[in-house]
Amino acid sequence: MTELAQRLSAIDAQIADAARAAGRDAGEITRIVVTKFHPAQLVRELHALGVRDVGENRQQELTAKHGELELDGLRWHFIGQAQTNKAGAIRRSADAVHSVDRVKIADALHRASENDDDVLDVLVQVNLTEDLGRGGVAPADAEQLAEHILTLPSLRLRGVMGVAPLDEDPASAFARLRAISDGIRRVALDATWISAGMTGDFAEAIAAGATHLRIGSAITGPRPDRG
Repeated sequence: MTELAQRLSAIDAQIADAARAAGRDAGEITRIVVTKFHPAQLVRELHALGVRDVGENRQQELTAKHGELELDGLRWHFIGQAQTNKAGAIRRSADAVHSVDRVKIADALHRASENDDDVLDVLVQVNLTEDLGRGGVAPADAEQLAEHILTLPSLRLRGVMGVAPLDEDPASAFARLRAISDGIRRVALDATWISAGMTGDFAEAIAAGATHLRIGSAITGPRPDRG
């Protein structure tokens, strides 16, 4: 077994343990492998190991890797901060965008639709910190943004995304995200995704109901030196 396979197996075992502890079925949890700064070849190796969901933070990397790879069943998740002028490029390569945090981004992604059958999965990113400069809509405004997304026929509202603050118990942050998710589901019954949890806090995210985990270097290994 390669080191990559060993790391993937170890994380999957930890996910299964956390799901069991939370009284959940690990099969209902999607593990997204974040391949930021790694070459496309790593995505090929992950795919050969059964990985079907990968995440990218930067539009340029998403576009380049998506264009280079043709792998059956691979789903690309854009999890970085989106810019309106890159919405078209993001939309052409992503199967899901986790970081819709304002009306302008939602509108730009909608305008980038190429045909009536082109529907993009999106999530409302919620800022769980007190820092207004961080990515994410304010919790009090999340439902209003969700309602706006519901008016855009080329976008499919899937749920919410959040990152736990470094200076707070992740369990309490994810509990807030779960409450926001519950509120949004009152206006969008099928917006069931909760994208939360990374290497250091995915057990707490699972306990709070996370459906999608974003895990990077614990699986991929250290990121290559960018020089």
